[in-house]
Amino acid sequence: MAVVTSPVQATLRLVVEAGMDDKGNPILRSRTYNRVKPESSEEDVYQVAVALANLQQNPLHGVQLVKTLDLFEA
Repeated sequence: MAVVTSPVQATLRLVVEAGMDDKGNPILRSRTYNRVKPESSEEDVYQVAVALANLQQNPLHGVQLVKTLDLFEA
């Protein structure tokens, strides 16, 4: 029984540093971008994320790609 996946949707999440708390730890906020083509390569998504981060006022802390897949038997 082989399981096959089919991409349904993808979401790009940029995690940015919005400042520091009282203890000196970074305060993290996320910016979410929906409607990413699920077939897009991770390299392409990362390049877009870096370009979007350059437009942000706060520095980039991390990039996350969240994918939703349908699973079914082949």
